[in-house]
Amino acid sequence: MTGRQPLAARALFAASALAAALALAACDPEGADGGDAASPALSPAASAPKSSPAASKSSPAAPVSSPAAPPSTGAAPSPSRTVYPGGKHTLAEARTAGGLARATGDAQLSDVPVDPGEMRDGMTLVEANYLPKAGGSGRPVLFAGVDNVSEDPSRRREHLWHGLIAYAQGEGSTGNPGASAQYPAGPLGGNLECFPLGADTLCGWVDNSTAGVALFPGTAPADAAEQFVLMRADLEH
Repeated sequence: MTGRQPLAARALFAASALAAALALAACDPEGADGGDAASPALSPAASAPKSSPAASKSSPAAPVSSPAAPPSTGAAPSPSRTVYPGGKHTLAEARTAGGLARATGDAQLSDVPVDPGEMRDGMTLVEANYLPKAGGSGRPVLFAGVDNVSEDPSRRREHLWHGLIAYAQGEGSTGNPGASAQYPAGPLGGNLECFPLGADTLCGWVDNSTAGVALFPGTAPADAAEQFVLMRADLEH
């Protein structure tokens, strides 16, 4: 009997030791390789979201280039600019315009009394005095015009009118400019308007490429418009 008890006791002790070892292994939070192997796997996953904002930052780069297109449309004609039938015309000096002879001697121009505005290559400036018909005021009819106008010719006509008013007032015209009225422009088309300046009249035409103005001393607007159409036929081609 006594020989068997030590053997049973050793068997019981071994079983107890094995159970204790299993319990310790189950409670170990640092598992041999499982815990350490899992943590490095998190770093690639964490770094992936950091790279996604980089892609979103690059995506707005494409829309930034799109506004570059509108400037090219600036070359198109302004919607407010009127396009007249008949295409483009040019101006040239005429010895006789509408039956009026160009002044000579002391009556001819010695300078440019009306500022034509900016003159660029290819543009022609015509400024000349034309002698009035017999029985007129005695003061010459002053014409000023330019061709190959790249901007809206109506704006160039406004500029010429301002200069012509200043010139007229320095040459004896009195009063303030009156209301402008439109008159038939004649076979060359475009737009023709005249307005009174005291007893005198200022007229001006525009078409697709030219602008011309004239001072008619001592003349009513309707008569000045009729004479201006005749002069235009000799000055514009």
